[in-house]
Amino acid sequence: MWTALTLDTWLSRQQATLTDVSGAVQNIIDEVAGRGDEALFDLCERFDKIRLDHLRVSEDEIDEAYESVDPEIVEALTEAFSRIWTFHELQRQKDLWFSGTEDGITLGVKTTPLERIGMYVPGGRAAYPSTVLMCAVPAQVAGVSEIICCTPPPANPLTLVAADVAGVTDIYTVGGAQAIAAMALGTDTIRPVQKIVGPGNAYVTAAKMMLRGRVEIDFPAGPSEIAIIADHTARPDFVAADILAQSEHDPQAASVLITTDPGLPEQVGDWIERLVEEAPRHEIIRQALGQSGYLIVDTIADAIASSDKIAPEHLSIQVQDPLPVLQKVRNAGSIFVGQYAPVACGDYASGTNHVLPTAGNAKLYSGLNVSHFTKTSTVQIISREGIDAIGDVVERLATAEGLHAHAISSRIRREI
Repeated sequence: MWTALTLDTWLSRQQATLTDVSGAVQNIIDEVAGRGDEALFDLCERFDKIRLDHLRVSEDEIDEAYESVDPEIVEALTEAFSRIWTFHELQRQKDLWFSGTEDGITLGVKTTPLERIGMYVPGGRAAYPSTVLMCAVPAQVAGVSEIICCTPPPANPLTLVAADVAGVTDIYTVGGAQAIAAMALGTDTIRPVQKIVGPGNAYVTAAKMMLRGRVEIDFPAGPSEIAIIADHTARPDFVAADILAQSEHDPQAASVLITTDPGLPEQVGDWIERLVEEAPRHEIIRQALGQSGYLIVDTIADAIASSDKIAPEHLSIQVQDPLPVLQKVRNAGSIFVGQYAPVACGDYASGTNHVLPTAGNAKLYSGLNVSHFTKTSTVQIISREGIDAIGDVVERLATAEGLHAHAISSRIRREI
């Protein structure tokens, strides 16, 4: 269950996490494209074993959800919302800025929020109200005017309450690849969005990738994962608890301990055995531990190099002097520094975002943030003085490229 790994073994497993379900997903997309809402009702009955008579969650249903959720949980969601908002507010860019030059040319950038975005919130093994907050808050901070949410039926009351707390515009009880198709293509009930964000299973991820030409997405996502860089000062019980926390997400979740201390893995393994018996989701944890393990390396530099090749969704740094390690890390979705920073804090309430790239995609993508919900336009304001300053360069380069009209469009302004 808890065994030594090689880096190559981990990387090969990581690349195999997304099952090829493209054929089945294409059939679902075609059904939604051809039959719209009718297909959504039929697919819901087929996959979720529920025959719905409506897709949009009503205000009455949201009120009923509040009645079934502990007020202390509502309070916790509200507090988490506030903390997430505070951090994401720091990421907001100016709507418009300019930088003038001395030759009659002023350059700038105009930042514009997307108008309508969709989020996918999984159902199934657990409720994920925190994911609602993580998707909605940066969109709200960015200034997105319409935020919709799709989640599998029956909608979990926690998800509905979180969506209300986060100011989601509309909630629809549609799950799986069909939800992604509906948000991308549109139906009579669900108008299309500009961008889809949020995690999901292999079918959801495949649908997002296949529909990317019609709608923008955040990034491809697979099962959750953690890498832990640890030395002789790391507490084995803390490390074991972090591994179990990651493992209870999903049977396909994976954890890797990268350590310079040859004795630490055995101690961590003992703590895992002790803690897993107390865990309500112990069966899921044991399955996840089957693709987890440890790497023993010679130096912290080797540990950093291994972690950067893995590019984990979550990176925990539990060493004697963590800040120099943090400075050298290049590839990680979210980084947790020090022994008192469990990933769970970032999952819920520290304020950072937990919607993160997995399966090595942290080499290419950033975790969800405010910039995902905006687009930028460069701006140039050029006076007569400005066209005189750069016109000759413009005309010579345009002529060199054989674009005569480009050159004329500059010259005609300089000759008046």
